[in-house]
Amino acid sequence: MMSDPVERLLKKTIGLDTASVGPTVVRQSVRERMTACGTTNPETYWRLLTGSPQELQELINAVVVPETWFFRDREAFTALAQHARMHKRANQPIKILSLPCSTGEEPYSVAMAMFDAGFGAQEFKIDAVDISTRNLAIAERAVYGRNSFRGSYLEFKDRYFEPAEGGHQVNPAVLKQVRFRAGNLFDSRASIGAEVYDVLLCRNLLIYFDRELQDRALVSLKALLASDGLLLVGPAESALPRLHGFTSAEWPMAFAFLKSVQVVAQTVPVSNSTLPPSVPKPLKSKIVPPVGRQGHLQTTAQMLDQITESLATIERIANAGRVKEAQEVALSHLKQFGPSAEIFYLLGLAQDAEGAAPEAVQNYRKALYLAPNHREALAHLALLLRKQGDHHGAEALTGRLGRIQTRSGT
Repeated sequence: MMSDPVERLLKKTIGLDTASVGPTVVRQSVRERMTACGTTNPETYWRLLTGSPQELQELINAVVVPETWFFRDREAFTALAQHARMHKRANQPIKILSLPCSTGEEPYSVAMAMFDAGFGAQEFKIDAVDISTRNLAIAERAVYGRNSFRGSYLEFKDRYFEPAEGGHQVNPAVLKQVRFRAGNLFDSRASIGAEVYDVLLCRNLLIYFDRELQDRALVSLKALLASDGLLLVGPAESALPRLHGFTSAEWPMAFAFLKSVQVVAQTVPVSNSTLPPSVPKPLKSKIVPPVGRQGHLQTTAQMLDQITESLATIERIANAGRVKEAQEVALSHLKQFGPSAEIFYLLGLAQDAEGAAPEAVQNYRKALYLAPNHREALAHLALLLRKQGDHHGAEALTGRLGRIQTRSGT
């Protein structure tokens, strides 16, 4: 079948796991490109595809369909501005990378957020990288229609956009802050450069890779970050950075992780900010106290301290990559302290990392039974279901995650 070698070529070139988008997307893209090339013969097109870097790029452009808008997941931009303020260094600009940058809404949102946070044009710079040259052409044109302006937070539109034919164009001050270029995460040093960044946005890319390539991608992302750098991922990817030693930055709904093991949990005021309300205090894990033999809740401070320390130990073991040991310790915790959403989530995470998908699904679901709004369990279960081909189930969970975000006023 024609799709099989094409799928393998796309995976080798850009890491695309066809299961994440469905084989229909690839087949339709191939049909479009065959029509554009004036051929109906699969063998002829295959020879053209493998012999022409330009045609390979055109197929990549056809397969990579952008889905983004300005200030998507607003908390990520609030967290970014707060982190930049806390790590600002004299005479050195904050360096930010948006990868993938898609059609430009994300990096331009970053620039607007930084201006709103009181940063001057000389105090930050943004690199924006994407695999699709079609996306980059749209980004550099910087004229956007209604689909790029979603939700109720649109105050930035009057300040940073000007009416233009076909929509609204980003104003010159924002345009000057962003540098676009084509690049491939799996060839990061060659195509992205040798820069080290203070903040790296890689949101909703890892979901398109299988587990092996997710690991490779996170190794590359880690190498691109400064020692105290901040990584921002998508909601469905929020369990993955922990497996590579990243630590949650504890900004609610930002899906933000620190490369450093030390978490700075303070909130710094953002001057003149028109971003969403200031970052609330860090979320603490909600622990369901175990039920004793007589049905009485064991809620003593000593017991809660033991539970918290045990959970932290399991997480540290998992972060170190010792997933088998993490499972054993998690099962011991379950036996000693009883069920809780957090222990089922951590057990599922360890099983997921080891490739025991059915067991991981079961434990993620147990976590959600006890805590229906457990965001990380929702996000990681959605990711796992998508990898198994259950796109309907994954979309339902992602919808729940979105409704939680809406109810929280974000």
